Amino acid sequence: MDAYAVLLATHIAAGCTGLLVGALTLAVRKRRGWHTRCGLAYQGIVAVMRSSAVALALTAPRVLWGLLVIAVTTETAALAGWVVARRRRPGWLPVHISLTAGSYVSFVTAALVVNWSSPLAWVVPTLVGSPLIGWATRRAGRGDPRRAVATVPG
Repeated sequence: MDAYAVLLATHIAAGCTGLLVGALTLAVRKRRGWHTRCGLAYQGIVAVMRSSAVALALTAPRVLWGLLVIAVTTETAALAGWVVARRRRPGWLPVHISLTAGSYVSFVTAALVVNWSSPLAWVVPTLVGSPLIGWATRRAGRGDPRRAVATVPG
């Protein structure tokens, strides 16, 4: 197996795993324990996905430069969401939700773009995900900040 095939397989595996772990992170109770462990695993997976995307983009920069931009942006959002949760400054929870869920929308978009030969694959995840993220951030912003800090891990 050549280096490109290994990089591509790594990237695909990270993408598939990110979809599963991201969904699990969204599904579990938002308190220390599973949510925190899944969130850390998701961060690691996003880092692997970004690293493999950078390496793939370097093999064919004219063709894959968009992959590089999307991968770096996805990791930036995921990592910023994690940092916001760790620092827990006033109003952190809606920002954490928006950033981390937004990074997950990127994973869903990538999966659809690769598997569905329609231009809609580029917009459907955002059209579906944005209102859901907006609803979740508004809901989190309405709650008692002390309760939110106690029940949602960093």
